[in-house]
Amino acid sequence: MRLGVLDIGSNTGHLLVVDAHRGAAPLPAFSYKEPLRLAEHLDGSGAVTVAGIDALTSFTAGAMQVAEDKGCEQMLAFATSAVRDSANADDVLAHVAQRTGTAIAVLSGEDEARLTFLAVRRWFGWSAGRLAVFDIGGGSLEIAGGTDEEPDVAWSLPLGAARLARQWFGGATPDDEAVRRLRRQIRADIARDAGRLLRPGTPDRAAATSKTFRSLARICGAAPSGEGALVPRSLPAAALAEWLPKLLALAPNDLADLPGVSPSRVHQIVPGALVAEAVMDIFDLAELEICPWALREGVILERLDRIRVP
Repeated sequence: MRLGVLDIGSNTGHLLVVDAHRGAAPLPAFSYKEPLRLAEHLDGSGAVTVAGIDALTSFTAGAMQVAEDKGCEQMLAFATSAVRDSANADDVLAHVAQRTGTAIAVLSGEDEARLTFLAVRRWFGWSAGRLAVFDIGGGSLEIAGGTDEEPDVAWSLPLGAARLARQWFGGATPDDEAVRRLRRQIRADIARDAGRLLRPGTPDRAAATSKTFRSLARICGAAPSGEGALVPRSLPAAALAEWLPKLLALAPNDLADLPGVSPSRVHQIVPGALVAEAVMDIFDLAELEICPWALREGVILERLDRIRVP
C-alpha cells in the first residue's frame, strides 16, 4: 500500500509518501516539505494569522497534488501543537478543507507523545526494556515512558523551540537575564510532572526524536544524516553542557554555520538546547539515543496495525 502522511507541524509542513504493509518497516518513497513556521505566525490573541493560513492552505494543496502524482491510495493528514493551541484552530482547518478538500485531524498532546513512543519502541524493539522518549518540536515537548508499545505515561508541555524563541526572545539575541529566566521556567515546567516518569524506576533506555535533538546531536559530534539511519547517534549530556555556553555566545550567522543547523531554525537552537539540557538533568540521563523514527512513523504504524488481515 502506498500511503501519504501529511504532517502539519509547528515548524514545517511535510508530506511523506511511503510504501507500507503490516509486518514491514515503512519504506520512504518521496518527501515534500516547506518551512511553514506556524508557531511564529500567531497574532497577539494566539490566532494563526492570515499569512499563516494562506501558507498552510497553499502547502496542503500542493501536497495533495504531489500525493496524487505519486499514486497514494490513502492519506493520513494531521496537525500538532501550533494548530492545536491556536485560538482559531477550527476556522483554520475549515478554511483549508474548503479550499483543498483535505480534512486535517488535530492530534492531542498526549496522542502525539503516545504515537512517537510507538515509533521509537518499534525501532529499538523489546530489548530496550523500560523506555523513555522525548521529542522537542516547534510548539511542544512530548514525554512518554513505559515497558509496552502503549506508554504507561504520556504528556505534552508547551516547550517547543519555536514557541520559546518567539515568546521569550522575539527574534532578538537573548541577554544573560533572559536566558536565566527561560532556563528557570523550562525546568519548573518539566519538573512539575517529572515523577510520572520517574516513579516506576530509571528507564533502561532513553531516546530522543525529531529535528531539534538531531541538530544538537550533530553539533555535539554525531554522524551526519548522509551516513544513513542505521548509524548509532546520541546526544551526551556532558557534550551539550560544554557546547551550551558556546551556543549562547555565537552570533546567528555563526550558529548557521554549525553542522546540522538549518538557517530557518537558527533562532531556535538556544531554546531547544535549554530544553534538552533540562530534560537530561531533571531525569538524570547521561545521554539520549537519537531515534530516526518519530511521530510520522508512529501514525503510519498505528494505521497499519488497524488493517485487517484476510
